[in-house]
Amino acid sequence: MRINQNVMANNASRNLAGTSVQLGKSLEKLSSGFRINRAADDAAGLVISQGLRAQTSGLRQATRNAQDGISVVQTAEGALNEVHTMLNRMRDLSVQSANTGANDTAARTAAQAEITALSTEISRISTTTKFGSTQLLDGSYGIQAARRTGFDADSSVVVGATDTFSITVTGGTARTVDIADATYTSGAQLASTLESAIKASLSSSANVADQAAASKIKVASQTVGAGFAITIDAGLAATETFTLTAVGVGTAFAGAGMGLYGASSAASGSGGTFQVGANSGETVALSIASVSATTLSVNALDVTTDAGAASAITALDTAIATVSSTRGNLGALQNRFESMINNLQVTTENISASESRIRDTDMAMEMVSFTKNQVLSQAGTAMLAQANQIPQSILSLLR
Repeated sequence: MRINQNVMANNASRNLAGTSVQLGKSLEKLSSGFRINRAADDAAGLVISQGLRAQTSGLRQATRNAQDGISVVQTAEGALNEVHTMLNRMRDLSVQSANTGANDTAARTAAQAEITALSTEISRISTTTKFGSTQLLDGSYGIQAARRTGFDADSSVVVGATDTFSITVTGGTARTVDIADATYTSGAQLASTLESAIKASLSSSANVADQAAASKIKVASQTVGAGFAITIDAGLAATETFTLTAVGVGTAFAGAGMGLYGASSAASGSGGTFQVGANSGETVALSIASVSATTLSVNALDVTTDAGAASAITALDTAIATVSSTRGNLGALQNRFESMINNLQVTTENISASESRIRDTDMAMEMVSFTKNQVLSQAGTAMLAQANQIPQSILSLLR
């Protein structure tokens, strides 16, 4: 028997110290609710869960961003609804004024006064509709596409074998465009053919800028009098342009024809980009064209004459169609935002569950561990006391 080294007491003390450490960890996990409270608890698990936590937080913010997008769209669409109402009223007045069999000069003058007032109000709405301090309907919201417009006066464009041209976008190379030889009497048909041909030419290029521009090319037509206008838009970055240049010797698209050749207006504007994902580049862009009376070509209507009333009806039909198209695009984007929000919420839920499985405490299992360590701590304390008493038995040998 030895008294200088109480091995049993040392052993009991060591086990009690280990139990105390485990008991402390169990208490920490139970009180915090986290299985990982510091990197030492699970280094690999911390790295993974921290990445998931950052993604979850980003997804929640992206959801709020999409909700803000809905608010922007609703603000703009609400104003456009009122513009629609006024355009419909202006059209009714134009139709009334065209009824010369029942309206005298005084009636037409009164209709003209109301049309002028409504036109002024449309322009006011265009300049004063804002979300916060951001203008929505003055044409500055979002990146406005680089644009080139041509016009045909008689709705008849003859495209021959030599009527080829090239398109060059900023950072790209000149790409030859050749469309099917035909006589195009429909602006919509010509626009569709042009868009397909330009996209095919750009997408076949090895240049990255050309390939990126291919998906952004939009060609539209609009009836103007007895002819039609063709507009080529490219959703390029701000200040970027594209240029159309003759390759063949034909004149279908040249100055003597539609006048399409030349440099486009530069893409411009800012804003209109919504971050709808947790990662860089997950964005949705929105551009809203100006809806002022000047832009809609209803700022100088004159219904005091037969010809003026007839012309006003045509102009208002075009303006109503333009505003309808803008509202339709906004409505489609709102539906898209709502679908994004649903998807973001489901994704957030699933990623949060994944992060929870790694980082959160399983309370039931941890309580089992805590109870075990608590019993061991009590037993260890009792055994340490007993071990400390054993050397006392040596005193019986000294009596």
